[in-house]
Amino acid sequence: MNPIRRRRKLMGEINVVPYIDVMLVLLVIFMITAPLLTQGVKVELPKVPSEVMPPTRSEPVVVSVDREGNYYLDFGEGRGKPIDRDTLVTRIRALLKYKPETPVMVNGDARVPYGSVVELMALLQAAGVPGVGLMTEPPETGS
Repeated sequence: MNPIRRRRKLMGEINVVPYIDVMLVLLVIFMITAPLLTQGVKVELPKVPSEVMPPTRSEPVVVSVDREGNYYLDFGEGRGKPIDRDTLVTRIRALLKYKPETPVMVNGDARVPYGSVVELMALLQAAGVPGVGLMTEPPETGS
């Protein structure tokens, strides 16, 4: 066989299997890393000015953060006493398992660092809370 014809025949038969293998490996890597890239706490922000919460069937649970960054839970044992993160997550998870429709409110001191409130919301999300409400005080009206 002529060497030029042989070369043309070999160039026409490129093996694409290794390329497909590489593409599948890249696809798997992308599928694994893509969910890890999105971070943050999901908070649905209100689209209207702040109003009084409508009454619900179950009383809301209030989780508070003081200016030192201590967490408090107004549910269960030790009301008014600081609790650690693991206890907070365990109690909230147990409450939501027993009463899944219980609303959860976050009461943060005005002087607490923003990061402490975000950490609290991340803990609540880890405990299975679908959404939180942020407690505020109405502004004082000057007459």
